Amino acid sequence: MPALPRLHTRDREATERMDDPDCDLSKLHRTYAQFHVINRVVAGWQQTYRRYLRPVLAHDRTNTLLDIGAGGADVTRAIARWAHRDGFRIHITAADPDERASAWAMRDNPGDLVYEQALSSDLVDAGRNFDLVISNHLLHHLQDDELQSLLHDSKQLARIRAVHSDIRRSQAAYMLFSAGTWPFFPGSFIREDGLVSIRRSYTAEEMAAAAPSGWRVEFQRPWRNLLIYDAEGATNPEPDQP
Repeated sequence: MPALPRLHTRDREATERMDDPDCDLSKLHRTYAQFHVINRVVAGWQQTYRRYLRPVLAHDRTNTLLDIGAGGADVTRAIARWAHRDGFRIHITAADPDERASAWAMRDNPGDLVYEQALSSDLVDAGRNFDLVISNHLLHHLQDDELQSLLHDSKQLARIRAVHSDIRRSQAAYMLFSAGTWPFFPGSFIREDGLVSIRRSYTAEEMAAAAPSGWRVEFQRPWRNLLIYDAEGATNPEPDQP
């Protein structure tokens, strides 16, 4: 096993293999197929749904949600299942500019999901908006100007709340992910890119410093940063307790 990197600062230069347009397509497809496993273990979206999404869903109308950078849309489909289980009507748009991700996501029966190959700026330009806007593991991929653009777009798109969930960088997270994925996920980019993701991700203090006014950082155990925006004038009850 290679030596552990120093994680005192973000590794802005590290790149993920799956972001390469010329990466091995079979490995990319296996990565999309395995995302539901890794996200279920590390991403904590069921807790995020319970605390930050479900409290602002309405029972008397169809709710709308946008997932930006949805990838293979495993998180998007999970949120749709949870909302339906809880008795909500919800229409979800899974957007990703990468045609490879959109093509993979559309292989499954969409149900109440709509898949779009689009950037957040494309949706803003089209005058679109949604009750809720989310992303998973997207922020650390972005350069500084891209992050600011995404957050600006999110404020334009979200009528009630935006929740961007990402990894909180730490030595412990890196060590556990490295050891825990060592014998698993063969033939995909899960382990390699996951370690790069941790190196590129923010601490809570870095994320708070990078975020413009109106955004707040919430900690979610064990190693998550949630960057949250509540639209002005929206009715936002206190989050459910886990």
